[in-house]
Amino acid sequence: MPYQWMEGDVCAPKGFQAAGVHCGIRKNRSKKDLALIFSSTMCTAASVYTANKVKGAPILVTQQHLKDGKAQAILCNSGNANTCNADGIDIANAMCKSAAQALGIREEDVVIASTGVIGQPLPLDPITAAMPALVSSLGSDGSPAAEAIMTTDTCPKQVAVQFSLGGKPCAIGGISKGSGMIHPNMATMLCFVTTDAAISSEMLQKAVKQVADETFNMISVDGDTSTNDMLTVLANGLADNPVITQPGHEYDTFVKGLMMVCRQLAKRMAADGEGATKLLECTVTGAPCKETARKVAKSVVCSTLFKAAMFGEDANWGRILCAIGYTDAPFDIDKVGVTLASEAGQIEVCRDGAGVPFSEEIAKTVLSEKEIQILISMDQGDEKATAWGCDLSYDYVKINGDYRT
Repeated sequence: MPYQWMEGDVCAPKGFQAAGVHCGIRKNRSKKDLALIFSSTMCTAASVYTANKVKGAPILVTQQHLKDGKAQAILCNSGNANTCNADGIDIANAMCKSAAQALGIREEDVVIASTGVIGQPLPLDPITAAMPALVSSLGSDGSPAAEAIMTTDTCPKQVAVQFSLGGKPCAIGGISKGSGMIHPNMATMLCFVTTDAAISSEMLQKAVKQVADETFNMISVDGDTSTNDMLTVLANGLADNPVITQPGHEYDTFVKGLMMVCRQLAKRMAADGEGATKLLECTVTGAPCKETARKVAKSVVCSTLFKAAMFGEDANWGRILCAIGYTDAPFDIDKVGVTLASEAGQIEVCRDGAGVPFSEEIAKTVLSEKEIQILISMDQGDEKATAWGCDLSYDYVKINGDYRT
């Protein structure tokens, strides 16, 4: 079976259910704020987390729970990050205990996550009071859970893909949230992925790290690495494929499916950046090494001046060269070329490190689209990389000017 996108989300793989409710953490009763993902059987589990020295209490608890590489449920609230709170660990543990009792599993088998305002006490009572309703509403539609983990996101993000492993049909599905404080390092804002593939916890951890480096670690909205970033994958093995225990064809097949899901979610987060009007995709080719390709691509999508130019649909290619130039990597800038492209066409703006004549009118047309490609040719090797970001609009400041209040 070739890889095929399918309707669905974290409930697409066999044995998974999800739910989302409003419990009262958020003042707006129309916004769900508590999500649950549950597998009918125990899963191998793997996560990567923020590199920020300030880590939310949920991350610290989840790290302890996943030491054995096993989990069966994911509980996540929005509206409050449960970070920098004196009782944060106690609250996170109590949330796990409440979910575990309602589900009939061990609290150590619950992955816990939170997102929202930092430094505000997280009330426990609304969460425990809502737990029976949350568990009873578990079903085959993951949309309520995708909605419940949102903060400033304008839309839920969910995808699923199907393929085969060892002759058995398998699926991978995911949901994510992320709109601001997006500049991941070792993880993403919040992303939860499920699969019915059978894979050891060691190989799953290897796959998660590998995929995160190529997807979530290659996006940026505002250059801020959050305190609660987490990517967690649960694999329950119900596809009944031979268990993947070592690198090889089956592992590569699984990684490709996981890469597809995570890349799509990463792009959707970049496109949904706070106040964003355009998705920016920067592809670097001909780099001397993979690390240089990654650094150059991300340097461009992180440039505040370049992002502002894209909002104004201004082909100010000098800002691209500037961002490439301050990248901490060895290369020859005099061999670099830049082309801007979109569904409206493409236009070369730089060759061999210098500008070339181009039509400002055509450039404006190219940059008027919702998705812009920045194609950078380095002509110094065979490595390539892609990073995603968004433009910087007036609304970004409006959204973040009073985020806490």
